[in-house]
Amino acid sequence: MTIVAPAIEARQLSKRIGKNTLLAPLDLTVPRGAILAVIGANGAGKSTLIKLLLNMWEPTTGEATVLGIPSTSLRGAALQRIGYVSEKQEMPEWMTVGALMDHLRPMYPVWNDRDLLDELQLPLDRRIKHLSRGMRMKAALASVLAFKPELLMLDEPFTGLDTAIRTELVKALLGRAHVENSGDATTIVISSHDLDEMESFATHVAFLHEGELLFAEPIEKLLTRCREVTVRFGQVTAERSIPTLAEGCIAAEASGAMLRFVDMKVNVDDHEGAIRALMPDVVDVQSEPMSLRSIFLALNQESRANDRSRV
Repeated sequence: MTIVAPAIEARQLSKRIGKNTLLAPLDLTVPRGAILAVIGANGAGKSTLIKLLLNMWEPTTGEATVLGIPSTSLRGAALQRIGYVSEKQEMPEWMTVGALMDHLRPMYPVWNDRDLLDELQLPLDRRIKHLSRGMRMKAALASVLAFKPELLMLDEPFTGLDTAIRTELVKALLGRAHVENSGDATTIVISSHDLDEMESFATHVAFLHEGELLFAEPIEKLLTRCREVTVRFGQVTAERSIPTLAEGCIAAEASGAMLRFVDMKVNVDDHEGAIRALMPDVVDVQSEPMSLRSIFLALNQESRANDRSRV
């Protein structure tokens, strides 16, 4: 039985420039065929991670393999298996869309842009410098989908795009690169601020904060273990103190008879019962599932609170 290496495997990978840590040492494994959403605020380290994995930057510590190849050895034929599109994609401005496709075609052993350009409604005779931002991103995506990469790295591709264009790009990604139930589905790593979009199709999620990887796991597992909890006590107090909560409970806020917090480590079937056991004087408990966006906001709120406590 042939053992297939993960699409990406990083061990203690980090990047420092001078005294600035852009990415703290992290471990990350991305299985073949996954769609990994890399989320985090601006400056969290998302682009740094992608550049390290693609051998654009040399790591300060650690190592990574991409499609079974050391990332620092990626060049030539190996890069024919990897597609990359960034928010500020550089393309030959003087070329038309059609000329760009003709220029790229002989560089790859596999190339099929048949129907793709029509699907994305790209004007073949228009120069790239005259394209709108949405059309430029369509052209950039078409230029990598056409050679059916094994791995596709997308760095903030949706920034500044309207909903219609984002929907078209996602449809093209899922239809061309990640056909459902396909054994050779392209592995996709995509950094984005559009969390609602990410939740709709990502299979895995990695959260970066100030250069540190807080977690990386299947998105279904994350959404299962996180709950937004609202507790109501029988006695109303003007300023209720926040009780000691279980490990993994964050973003706690108390007001009068109410206490709200996020439980990031739900590991029991009877979550409400576990909360009542911890707080016997509660009269009502609501434990609700969370969206990826609400989890992201809660983590940011907790991080800001920790930063203030250290001042």
